[in-house]
Amino acid sequence: MHYSYSAMNTHDHNRCCGGRAWCVKDICGIVCAVLTWLLILFAEFVVMRLILMPSPHTVFSVINTFIFQALAFLAFASHLRTMLSDPGAVPRGNATKEMIEQMGYRDGEMFYKCPKCCSIKPDRAHHCSVCQRCIRKMDHHCPWVNNCVGENNQKFFVLFTFYIAAISLHALFLVLKQFAECVENDWHTCSPYSPPATIFLLLFLTFEALMFAIFTIIMLATQLTAILNDQTGIEQLKKEEARWAKKSRLKSIQSVFGRFSLAWFSPFTDPSYRTKFNSHFYSV
Repeated sequence: MHYSYSAMNTHDHNRCCGGRAWCVKDICGIVCAVLTWLLILFAEFVVMRLILMPSPHTVFSVINTFIFQALAFLAFASHLRTMLSDPGAVPRGNATKEMIEQMGYRDGEMFYKCPKCCSIKPDRAHHCSVCQRCIRKMDHHCPWVNNCVGENNQKFFVLFTFYIAAISLHALFLVLKQFAECVENDWHTCSPYSPPATIFLLLFLTFEALMFAIFTIIMLATQLTAILNDQTGIEQLKKEEARWAKKSRLKSIQSVFGRFSLAWFSPFTDPSYRTKFNSHFYSV
């Protein structure tokens, strides 16, 4: 049975677009998210306008344009899905006597209650001070996506780090090749801009791509390690003993991405989340 708690947990909290999308109203997070988009646009401008479009090698330019645009689109889509997806928020204010009875808890049965949002906390949920909600399997709050990384959007966050790392490495390859061509030939003919402007744009893109490649590769490795070990980032930091039955590595991967298919790499498909969880906690 499903119960609606909209009257008691402020249905519009962390919601936008008429309640259809999750949206954390945090200024720092919004600035970081917009900055992420601007950095992707800057990479687009330098790679396309300075490297690929003026290239005399048509086949090279077409192939790399397709690869770069595909990676940029998937990175942007993964970022949006991570940011606008409910990470697994527990309904606010559901720890009332009536709701406890409706959920089937009996007198003397132990459960955890969050004093900050007055909700019944399921196992492995933690309260986020930015989202002001308890989040199921909360890994961490990431300002770059202006959202928590939790049970419902961890797949999208992993894809975001993967595609940003891929596009950064691809940009580094293109920049190094452009530097080599400009040094070998003439700086005035290898770019539509002046040599000082060309050097500045290439150096800034090199710094950006290198910084994001290192950061996202480390984050990607951290996320995959946590998933394989069936342990969130917060649980690792707090060194919490596992009170839950740990899944095998295969089951842990499937719990985030679903059964193996090309959909693993798509930010537009949702794996099945709600298999063994109390359905009451989904009435957010």
